[in-house]
Amino acid sequence: MNGAELGKLLIVLGMSVILLGALLVLLSRFTSLGHLPGDIFIKGEHGSFYFPIVSCIVLSVVLSILMNLFHR
Repeated sequence: MNGAELGKLLIVLGMSVILLGALLVLLSRFTSLGHLPGDIFIKGEHGSFYFPIVSCIVLSVVLSILMNLFHR
């Protein structure tokens, strides 16, 4: 892979990340992904800890289904 191809690949990946970020910001207004029942949130005296375990599982299942559909 030469420098020009690598540069184009990085530009496409960067634009994809920007579009994905914008999509997530827009979707967060309409969905509660990241705040599902079963997500772990612990608030203490000196800080807080948040781990969206159920949201990660749901996202993984949805992405697995989409990847299987597009792979075939």
